[in-house]
Amino acid sequence: MLTVRQELVLRKVVEEYLEAGSPVGSKALAAGVEWGPSTIRHELAGLEDLGLLAHPHTSAGRVPTQAGYRYFVDRLLPVEDKRPPLSLSLVRRELDEAMRVTTETLSQVNNLLAIVTAPPIETSTIRRVEVLVLQPQVLMVVVITSTGGVTKRLFTFARPVDPGLADWAASYLNERLVGLGLGARMLHQRLHDPSLSASELVFLGALAPAFTSLELSGEDTLYVEGASRLLRGERISDVSELNALMDMLERRVTLLGVLRSVLSERNVLVRIGSENDAPALRSLALVAASYGLPQRTLGAVSVIGPLRMDYGQAIRSVREAAAQLSTFIADVYDER
Repeated sequence: MLTVRQELVLRKVVEEYLEAGSPVGSKALAAGVEWGPSTIRHELAGLEDLGLLAHPHTSAGRVPTQAGYRYFVDRLLPVEDKRPPLSLSLVRRELDEAMRVTTETLSQVNNLLAIVTAPPIETSTIRRVEVLVLQPQVLMVVVITSTGGVTKRLFTFARPVDPGLADWAASYLNERLVGLGLGARMLHQRLHDPSLSASELVFLGALAPAFTSLELSGEDTLYVEGASRLLRGERISDVSELNALMDMLERRVTLLGVLRSVLSERNVLVRIGSENDAPALRSLALVAASYGLPQRTLGAVSVIGPLRMDYGQAIRSVREAAAQLSTFIADVYDER
């Protein structure tokens, strides 16, 4: 545990370095404090001995270490923030649009890479089914899920479709499938009801891929925005680290694994440098939070950036984005 004076010095070093991006010397720290240069130099040396600051060059000032950033985030960030709250404008949009708006806004506000995971499709239920005759031999099946997702699939038949059969299918599917989860076993059973006539079973069998393909595509969706922002201004100077990050963004599997670990956290998760398990993130910082329903976590909101990031802004905006997405989800999610 640091003394009050040590905490004040560490906080000033971190804040000055975050703003200017250059090592902070004792002269810069002397402004606005009553201690002399020798006292400040003594405290800087003590913080360096504790591993919270580093001395890049003999004549240069100090910079925060990963441990210094961690102490700053855990103990020294101001509780109150007078900056205006994050505005996402999630006004009854479909889930896909809400995810995109959240990702774009987080990236712009923080000038960092932003990543949001959408709820897994198997957590959705079917809200409504439409069977539309577009042409005599062409049908479109529209499936609307409880999270606001909309999928459309076209079916072409060798002969003209009886409009009455299409109307019957729409009524039957809504009666039998609405409220079922996309991964529910009963979904298949209700598409193959033995009490139906042969022609009805054949017709439903032809339309079945509109539902079964949804189930099979249940991999989490990632929304990524701001990779170019992270690469500007030599914010990542090591070429190997840059390649590792680009590879991770391209493969996405590792990112999904990283963000899934957030789902069990109740508060905002901050991982700094080597605290990250993924090698591509060990020179970066991750700030993330989960969102969802009161009894069910559905996804994660996160920003990734250099160690020299505005942690207060990042934590605040990620927390607010997760809260607003949770509110949005609660409004549109028909949990049955």
